[in-house]
Amino acid sequence: MAVALTKDNFNKSIESGVSLVDFWAPWCGPCKMQLPIVEELSTELQGQAVIGKINVDEEPELASQFGVMSIPTLILFKDGQPVDKMVGLQSKDALKTKISGQL
Repeated sequence: MAVALTKDNFNKSIESGVSLVDFWAPWCGPCKMQLPIVEELSTELQGQAVIGKINVDEEPELASQFGVMSIPTLILFKDGQPVDKMVGLQSKDALKTKISGQL
């Protein structure tokens, strides 16, 4: 299960190792297609990478901190620093390849 991230737990959740964060909203069509992919990855990569999601309606500060202008936006972090930003619907294989490249 992907971790629901908020400004309270965000830094702690991504501070070490590899993390993939999905910026989404419940009203966004492509986000609804992205979410099951993100959930599958969280199961497959358990213990290897943190997979999180941020509802941009509930956490506008985090979305603006990372310059999220359209959703879904997925940001890959390594030890708390953003290393890759993908805008729009991403395939599971593409995401897995990018995550594996950082592990």
